[in-house]
Amino acid sequence: MSTSASSLPLPGDLTPEEEIHRMIRVNHAGEYGAKRIYEGQLAFLRQGSPLRAKIAHMAAQERVHLETFEAELVQRRVRPTVLFPLWHVAGFALGAATALMGDKAAMACTIAVEEVIDAHYAEQSSRLGARDAPLKAKIDQFRTEELEHRDVAIAEGGREAVAYPVLEATLKTGSRLAIWLAQRV
Repeated sequence: MSTSASSLPLPGDLTPEEEIHRMIRVNHAGEYGAKRIYEGQLAFLRQGSPLRAKIAHMAAQERVHLETFEAELVQRRVRPTVLFPLWHVAGFALGAATALMGDKAAMACTIAVEEVIDAHYAEQSSRLGARDAPLKAKIDQFRTEELEHRDVAIAEGGREAVAYPVLEATLKTGSRLAIWLAQRV
């Protein structure tokens, strides 16, 4: 049986099982971060904000996503990221800060984060292919829900936030960095 040089693993390449463990670890960390962002927003969003119910709905969906990946961690014996204390504080602080900036800034946060998560989940789904259909189905379902969150945030004027391009770039860079760190640490 011949094997082409392009199909041979390279030093540092993950095994299929390691790759799936990395996906579960980073998704678990990301969903925890999302839960904390929404908790921070709900804690500091003005009481009369019409966004409260919408953010509470998004937060409830994020809790389901988190519980799903918590179960995957246990079932597959995947270690979680060691950065949980950072996610705990940073997620809440990000949610609180954007809520204190106003409803549109809170929605700008949702747009930026969910667009990064969309690309992240799409890449994972593509990499999984038919290899792990149950995990792929969960990722695809959660991706659809994350896009719904983005669409709500757009409809609520998130792109009209003061200094939106700067806020968007900062939040997307931070989200990508968080993904990279959670995959590895």
